[in-house]
Amino acid sequence: MEVNGLANIKSAKKRILVTEIRTARNKAIKSAVKTAVKKVEAAVTANDKEAAQKALSAAISQISKAASKGVYHKNTAARKVSRLTKAVNNIA
Repeated sequence: MEVNGLANIKSAKKRILVTEIRTARNKAIKSAVKTAVKKVEAAVTANDKEAAQKALSAAISQISKAASKGVYHKNTAARKVSRLTKAVNNIA
């Protein structure tokens, strides 16, 4: 497998490979979080309290996993959770 034409040093080639792998992993995790957040927001827009609660717990789980893996900073994760929880709690 051709790594990169620019890198000649073995460690540099490895860094490029590892970065590509980690980038793909982080992208997948962020995408899953965004999907979970959209589900919560859709339930909130539809004023469906029960569906919003279920979607919220799933979203919080995804966000927490992302934060524990270092994809999101813990404060970013806390802010996302806080905003989603607030939105769900404001359903009449």
